[in-house]
Amino acid sequence: MAVYALTGFSLVSLLSFGYLSWDWMKPSLVADVAMDPMEKSLPPTFTRPPHIIFILTDDQGYHDIGYHGSDIQTPTLDRLAAEGVKLENYYIQPICTPSRSQLITGRYQIHTGLQHSIIRPRQPNCLPLDQVTLPQKLQEAGYSTHMVGKWHLGFYKKECLPTRRGFDTFLGSLTGNVDYYTYDNCDGPGVCGYDLHEGEDVAWDQSGKYSTFLYAQRVSKILASHSPKEPIFIYVAFQAVHTPLQSPKEYIYRYRSMGNVARRKYAAMVTCMDEAVKNITWALKKYGYYDNSVIVFSTDNGGQTFSGGSNWPLRGRKGTYWEGGVRGIGFVHSPLIKRKRRTSWALVHITDWYPTLVSLARGNLSNVQGLDGYNVWPAISEGKESPRTEILHNIDPLYNHAKYGSLEDGFGIWNTAVQASIRVGEWKLLTGDPGYSDWIPPQTLTNFPGSWWNLERLTDGLRKSVWLFNITADPYERYDLSEQRPDVVRTLLMRLVHYNRTAIPVRYPAENPRAHPDFNGGAWGPWASEDDGEEWEGGREPLKGRNKKKKCKICKLRSFFRKLNTRLMSNRI
Repeated sequence: MAVYALTGFSLVSLLSFGYLSWDWMKPSLVADVAMDPMEKSLPPTFTRPPHIIFILTDDQGYHDIGYHGSDIQTPTLDRLAAEGVKLENYYIQPICTPSRSQLITGRYQIHTGLQHSIIRPRQPNCLPLDQVTLPQKLQEAGYSTHMVGKWHLGFYKKECLPTRRGFDTFLGSLTGNVDYYTYDNCDGPGVCGYDLHEGEDVAWDQSGKYSTFLYAQRVSKILASHSPKEPIFIYVAFQAVHTPLQSPKEYIYRYRSMGNVARRKYAAMVTCMDEAVKNITWALKKYGYYDNSVIVFSTDNGGQTFSGGSNWPLRGRKGTYWEGGVRGIGFVHSPLIKRKRRTSWALVHITDWYPTLVSLARGNLSNVQGLDGYNVWPAISEGKESPRTEILHNIDPLYNHAKYGSLEDGFGIWNTAVQASIRVGEWKLLTGDPGYSDWIPPQTLTNFPGSWWNLERLTDGLRKSVWLFNITADPYERYDLSEQRPDVVRTLLMRLVHYNRTAIPVRYPAENPRAHPDFNGGAWGPWASEDDGEEWEGGREPLKGRNKKKKCKICKLRSFFRKLNTRLMSNRI
């Protein structure tokens, strides 16, 4: 295996900086919190369904939390995790839409048709309408359901909106990437629109408020207006810490000693998000919810390393099927946990939250067929063995096929040119092109050029299409065992064949010009209906008539105020 070391640095020198000194098995790097004498008693029993707060962060790297040895300050998350259960064998998906769809449906993306890429703003696509979602099941169980934050599961029809998919209320963005203050999103040159919605209406009046603060304040407002005697589910999908890298100035100042500018801004955003979680936790206690609550914290995919994120010491980054792309930060904090203050190595996947939370809510799963998730609450709360033994990371038939893959390399049963990945027990298999494969240390020493950020660059993958790792023994994916263990490769390929037989066709339609914000009052939002939806399926140019001219006048006025607001807020960015 040809390995090129980082210019000017060796593995030994990086050890001297402490980058490889983190103990993978160490349960916590934060000081133990003194145990409240009251907590020594047996945990309270479930006298009524618990309040559920699910917090999802965006593009937060595996390394970017205090208890993973990070230089970024996350005292709230560290304390919540230390007092709860840390999930150190927890998996998510490598990009936004797939993780969110699997959380909401409890199904692998091959079973929803979303196995390729993300849902683009101009695509006539959304989470399949025949899927019964997690909030819908919780509504059936008597829960009040609320979503705050980033949706990114499609919006071309009103039927696709969060308020039509199980949430009583919604405040957030529909697309995947908006400005933190102005809420503008551009999907290409000249294709820009406003994206902050209150329910099914555009929330123009909220422009100028930093989204991390806005979302935490909305959660507090929901809790203040609801009765703790009635069960509530709040899905908090922070925009943070996805690009653009924007944070209030006072948070950036804390990291002024960081040489890398992107890392400095990113760190400020993480700490700001940590304080937002602190405010949410405080509200739970203030309004009487905390003692009967379950807080779940999860990232949605690996960190984007060229935007300040770090997945060190894992291999790869966001958008890849290496561990750096799919191994997530996860923990559960709750007074209802029977065995607290520990680290769990039970295998957990993001699809598992659907049956786990519905079961906690005493909901009915008997009429839900085809779930890929498992109820992992006994593993989390009591330390029992996880019912999950394998994870299909994905099979993407549309992704660029690997140049050197073939059916022959797959023992005649699988085309190894196809991008796919699966874990079975301690073994992980990757085929096709898994994505960028370097190990990248935290970018904190200086303003390295991008090419110098790589600790090691592998060149043996250029002519490969199959990799096999023992993830338990080799969590950093340094030792490819595909040639030594062809028997294991064949076994895992058979599992891919099995899953592929259950896959439904990919849903990835062409972009539709009808979606342009100029035709929707200057904002991103639904453009198709039962009456006119088919008119635009062929991608024809939008009609030019009186309505458009009127909307354009409104667009110009709103655009003027958005630009003015951006200038006024510029001192805060």
